[in-house]
Amino acid sequence: MYDVAIIGGGMAGMATAARLQAAGLATIVLEAHGQPGGCAGFYRRRGFSFDVGATTLVDFEPGGVGGELLETIGMPPINGEPLPGYQAWLPDRTVRLYRDRSAWIKERRKVFADSPAHQSFWKLLDRLANVFWQATRRGVKLPLRSLTDLTGACAALGWRNIHYGRFLNWTMGDALRSHGLRNDQSLVGLLAMLIEDTVHSTVDQAPLINSALGITIRGAGLSRASGGMRGFWQKFASHYRQIGGKLWVGCRVGKIAGSNGRFLIDTRRGIIQARQVVSAIPVELTTSLTRPAISRRLKRYLTRDAQARGGAGVVCLGVPEEEVAGQEFTHHQLMQDTSAPLGNGNNMFISVSAARDLESAPAGFRSVMISTHCDLQEWQELDAEAYHAKKTALGKRLVEFARRVYPNLATRPLVEEVGTPQTFERFTQRPLGAVGGVRLTLQNANQRAVPHDIGVPGLWLAGDTTWPGLGTVACVVSSRIVAEGVLRSARSGSRSKLISHSPARRSQYVFANDG
Repeated sequence: MYDVAIIGGGMAGMATAARLQAAGLATIVLEAHGQPGGCAGFYRRRGFSFDVGATTLVDFEPGGVGGELLETIGMPPINGEPLPGYQAWLPDRTVRLYRDRSAWIKERRKVFADSPAHQSFWKLLDRLANVFWQATRRGVKLPLRSLTDLTGACAALGWRNIHYGRFLNWTMGDALRSHGLRNDQSLVGLLAMLIEDTVHSTVDQAPLINSALGITIRGAGLSRASGGMRGFWQKFASHYRQIGGKLWVGCRVGKIAGSNGRFLIDTRRGIIQARQVVSAIPVELTTSLTRPAISRRLKRYLTRDAQARGGAGVVCLGVPEEEVAGQEFTHHQLMQDTSAPLGNGNNMFISVSAARDLESAPAGFRSVMISTHCDLQEWQELDAEAYHAKKTALGKRLVEFARRVYPNLATRPLVEEVGTPQTFERFTQRPLGAVGGVRLTLQNANQRAVPHDIGVPGLWLAGDTTWPGLGTVACVVSSRIVAEGVLRSARSGSRSKLISHSPARRSQYVFANDG
């Protein structure tokens, strides 16, 4: 019997498993796909490694959220390319989104208006980002479920900063309107594209605090591992196994039965027994695996968020190095039209592997990933011919738009492949191919987010459909909260067993607690 079985080998699942394994619990990760990664995964083609989903790691340096994870599990820092920032391409201007704070302040003053209203607006965003990044690193937990949670949140926030909690009920649109800037088209355009990329929402619906954090992820530190996500996962999975964890890939879970202390997980490789279970897959999938009583606890969240899911389209290119030459940055974000809806190429992200990163591409070549958001329904109920036509058109559109940055891109590609929500559904098992959690609004974020503990002893939820939501850094935060809860429960169970047994039996439990 394992102490903990973790269902889903994405960022949240693997991070939770590694934390618990490093803390002395016996863990196993059950992943349906043939490799770990989930929505931060990868694939290989003709010597190229392509990221599918997340292309960067956020706050993985010492002192950061990801840095704390690596330190906790005893893993060395990740080798890779620290990104100095990236470039945003608006219809009428470009903006260098520098990691360095002073360079970013200078850039935004130069590119946008620098009126007192603008200065006040940016000051508010900077302050909110600073306060809540620090709270995140100190272990703040939402939604608040108890007095202990509230006390912990106040301590993480800092008593002098508690008044910033009032902005939990503001949207980014509210902040812009309060400064008279809602009609500043270029400013709103930049914010809109950054918000969609980080919280999958719109200016008028996105919670202000979540948006401030998303807009400032460059300041928290972005990096791309050598070999991209493949390089990251090779090292992370290897370390997890070295400390004793078990990772079963290609192992789909069919059902979760039993209860706290003796869960039974039906998998394609047989029945797994575990004292506790962490479901690090989307909430929709969790409900399909668990008993009706658990599904009923989650139903209200599923009903509420049914229309808040989104998908993505991607183009993966393996190209000669000269096709991506001449740019200061390797990462770019583009908007074609500030007056048109975002998605389907109007707001897309380009990620290029670093020069001399031979884990990502052969010598003389580079890996290029182009991604954009899209609705899920438009990819449903298509016959083969219609699907192929739509997929081809998407690929051509993204490459054409990307040539604003790299004019010769994909003129002589060795690899050119397109992914759609159907692709994501096939490889990640996510319903309809939904990626990155739900679009965050005041109605489903923070205090209204799906909690990690739904009141079923021994069963925990982690991942991007729980608080704080999407992205590698959010999933690492989720893993920390869940791991702490699992450990408290395990210690409580151990104390109960120790009290009820003789000293001889106590010793046997301590040394044989992995079943």
